[in-house]
Amino acid sequence: MRILPHPPLFIAASCLAMSAATAENSKPQPVPHVDTIPAARDIPYPGTISLAIDATDVRRAIFRVKQVLPVARAGHMVLLFPKWLPGNHSPTGQIEKLAGLKITAGGKPVPWTRDPVDVFAFHIEVPAGAQALDITFQFLSATAPNQGRVVMTPAMLSLQWQSMSLYPAGYFTRQIPVEASVTYPDGWTAASALPAKVTGNTYRYERTNYEVLVDSPVIAGRYFKSFPLTPRVTLDVVADTAAELAAKPEQIEAHKALVEQSIKLFGAQHYDNYHFLLSISDELGGIGLEHHRSSENGVKPGYFIDWDNSTPERDLLPHEFTHSWDGKFRRGADLWTPDYRTPMRDSLLWVYEGQTQFWGYVLGARSGLISKQDTLDAYALVLASLGNTKGRDWRPMVDTTNDPTIAMRRPKGWSSWQRSEDYYNEGLLLWMEVDSILRRQSGGTKSLDDFARAFFGINDGDWGQVTYTFDDVVATLKKLVPLYDWRQMLTQRLTETGAPAPFDGFIANGYRLTFTDKPTNYFKLNEKDRKFTDLSYSVGLIIGKDGGINSVVWDSPAFAAGLDNGDTITAVNGLAYSPEKLKEAITAAKDGTPITLLVKKGERIETRVIDYKGGLRYPRLAKIGDGETGLDRLLAPK
Repeated sequence: MRILPHPPLFIAASCLAMSAATAENSKPQPVPHVDTIPAARDIPYPGTISLAIDATDVRRAIFRVKQVLPVARAGHMVLLFPKWLPGNHSPTGQIEKLAGLKITAGGKPVPWTRDPVDVFAFHIEVPAGAQALDITFQFLSATAPNQGRVVMTPAMLSLQWQSMSLYPAGYFTRQIPVEASVTYPDGWTAASALPAKVTGNTYRYERTNYEVLVDSPVIAGRYFKSFPLTPRVTLDVVADTAAELAAKPEQIEAHKALVEQSIKLFGAQHYDNYHFLLSISDELGGIGLEHHRSSENGVKPGYFIDWDNSTPERDLLPHEFTHSWDGKFRRGADLWTPDYRTPMRDSLLWVYEGQTQFWGYVLGARSGLISKQDTLDAYALVLASLGNTKGRDWRPMVDTTNDPTIAMRRPKGWSSWQRSEDYYNEGLLLWMEVDSILRRQSGGTKSLDDFARAFFGINDGDWGQVTYTFDDVVATLKKLVPLYDWRQMLTQRLTETGAPAPFDGFIANGYRLTFTDKPTNYFKLNEKDRKFTDLSYSVGLIIGKDGGINSVVWDSPAFAAGLDNGDTITAVNGLAYSPEKLKEAITAAKDGTPITLLVKKGERIETRVIDYKGGLRYPRLAKIGDGETGLDRLLAPK
C-alpha cells in the first residue's frame, strides 16, 4: 500500500475536532485581595491636623492645599480621601480632581501607593523618627459644567472641606481634631457655621473635629451681605453683582418667618448657630445640600430683585433648613457611618428626604416665602408627574432609595419608566396620607405636626445624631394613634407596584388633581426657570431649546409615535417649529387634525405623526366641597 506523506485533510480536521472537544479551556483563579486599610475605631487620633488652603487662584479655579498630619509611630499608614458623602447618599467624592500629591517627613519624600481596590486610599510607610507628615496637593475644581459642579468663579467660591483634605484611616472622623485656615482673594468675605478669626484675607477657623469640619462648608465672595434672621440663624448671601443683594425688608421678613415657623413646628433647635449659605449666580453651579448647622443653597440671578418670577427657587431654603432636624439630627441607622469610607445604606430616605420634602412645601407656605396658591399649584405638578411615572408598574418606591448609588444623578433616557429618586415626591405623598390618617383617626386632634415634634423635636440644643429604624417610625406613629396598623400601611406604600400613584392623602385632606387647558402661573414660572416647554400631560413631551426633546413619557402618545429623547422637532404640520405652533396643533387635533412633526434624528429627517385628541392638559388642584380642609389647616401659619 502507498504511504501518504500527510494524512488526508478530512482525517486531520476530524482529529482536530476531537482534540478541541476533549481539551479544556483555560481556567484562571482569582488573585486574592487582602484589605489592609484599618477599620474606623471610636478612639482619639493622637494629634491635631493642620490644614491650610490657598483659595486665591479664582481665574483657574485651583485650590492649593497644605496639610500637616501628626504621626505617633513609624510603619504602615493609610490616608483617605472622603468617598461616601453625607447628603449625597452615595460614593461621589471627587477623587479625580486631586492632583500633585506629595508627602514628606522631615523634608524627605515619603512614597505613596494608591490602593488597587479602594482608589480613595493611599498607603504609605511612615519613616522612623517622623513626628508629622507634610502633605501638599491641588484640588482642580471644575472650570466648566461638563467637569462637574463649578465651585469657583472670579466673583465667588463654594468650599467643601472634604475635597480639600486627607484624613487617617482607622478612626471615627469625630475623633480626629483639626485646625483649618483659608486664604481668600483680597476684598472677599467668607461665611460658615464654623467660627473664624480673620487676619487680612486669611480666616483661621476654630479647632474642631473632622466630622464637624466636613459638615461646615464655606461660601465666599466679592459681593456679600449678611442678614440676621434670629440671634442664632443668619442668611449669608454672595452674588455675581452687588445689585443682586438688594433684598426688600418684606423678603427678609419671610425668611425670618421660615425660621419662626420651623421652630414652632419642631419645638427644638439642633444647632448652636445656623447659616443659610446662599449663592445667587449663573456662573457658580447650583446646589441644595444640607448640613447640621448650615445649608448650601445655589439659585439663579433674580432671587431677590425679580421676586415675582423666582417662586420655583424659593422652596429650596425651607427644604434644606428642615434637614437640620430630619436627616442631620435624626438619621437612618443604616445611613449613619463612622467615616467617609464606610458605605451608606439608603433604605430610610423616604423619611430623610420624603418627609423633608413634605415639610419644605408646608413651611414655604406657612412662612409666606411661597403663597398658598403657588404651593397648591406646585403640589399639582408633583401629583401629575407621579401619575405619569409608568415605572411604578415594576419598581417599588423603596427601591428608588438605591438610586443615589445606582445612578449618582447621571442623566437617564427614560426616567418615567426607569424611575429616579422618587422617594422625594412619592415620599411627600406617603406623608400626606399619614397626615390625613392621623387627622381622621384622632378626630382632628392629631396631625403630622405632632409626629414632627415627637420624632425630631427631642434633645433641644443637641447637634449630634440620633439614629432610628423603621420600627422607631412605626412606634412613634402608634403613640399618636395606637389603633391603626401603621406598619402595614407604610409597608404597602413602600413596596407596592402596579397600583396608581397614591393620591389618597390629598383627597382625604380635601383636594384632588384635575387638568385644564390653561397652565397655572406656577407652571409657567417653572417652565421659564427650567427653560423648557412641558407637554408631559398631553402628548408626553418635554421640549428644550430649539425644539430638542428633553424627555418622552413612556407609553405616551409621543412614545407611540416613535419619538425619542434627543430628537429635534423642526416643523409642525408643515410650519417651522415653535412651542406655540405645537400647542396650536395639539388644540387643533381635538377636531381630528393630525399632529404631524418633522423630526431630525442625527443626520436623518423623519416624519412622525402623533395620534392624540385630548387637547392641552395642565395640572392643578381642585378643592373638594366647601369649608376648611385638612390641607388648608396644614398650610396655615401657626
